[in-house]
Amino acid sequence: MLDRFATPLLRPPLHAMARRLVRAGVGANTVTLAGFTVGMLAAILIAAGAYSAGAIALLASRLLDGLDGAVARETQPTDAGGFLDISLDFVFYASIPLAFAVAAPAVNALPAAALLAAFIGTGSSFLAFAALAAKRGMDNLAYPDKSFYFLGGLTEATETLAFFVAMCLWPAHFDVLAYTFAALCAITTATRIWWGWRAFS
Repeated sequence: MLDRFATPLLRPPLHAMARRLVRAGVGANTVTLAGFTVGMLAAILIAAGAYSAGAIALLASRLLDGLDGAVARETQPTDAGGFLDISLDFVFYASIPLAFAVAAPAVNALPAAALLAAFIGTGSSFLAFAALAAKRGMDNLAYPDKSFYFLGGLTEATETLAFFVAMCLWPAHFDVLAYTFAALCAITTATRIWWGWRAFS
């Protein structure tokens, strides 16, 4: 929901950094892999109970995730790069609830499982819509820079990042935050299914 407001604010500084990386010979796929590596480090830190360090790594990972697309647009976006980016993003998003479950399984395992189940709903509805939209040649003018049809919703990258950071800042309240975000993800899944049904009927 907030991505459409956050993206225009972040685009100028990201493109400024991207131009420097391109001049240094750094490619978009390298940035994607670096962001994923830092994201996995965030998961490891959280699983070890180092929540503050995990939050910093998490934010750095998402900065790199935004930067890889900017680097691609400064050079030549490719389908292979877009595929790598979205695939690793989904692995990263799943790793954070799992990390909290590892950190405190007695209290976090069930809410983490609920959140991961909710992520299955948002992810599957997102990718199913994108696949059929591509088949029909549909474009989303709200997100013209994406490699595929980017279907929005109540919970997008900005909201997910905010909840992840909140979980790191207040790990004792992970269960409440996880259940709350899972409920919001369920609403997103329902609205995407409705939009998809209407769009493809």
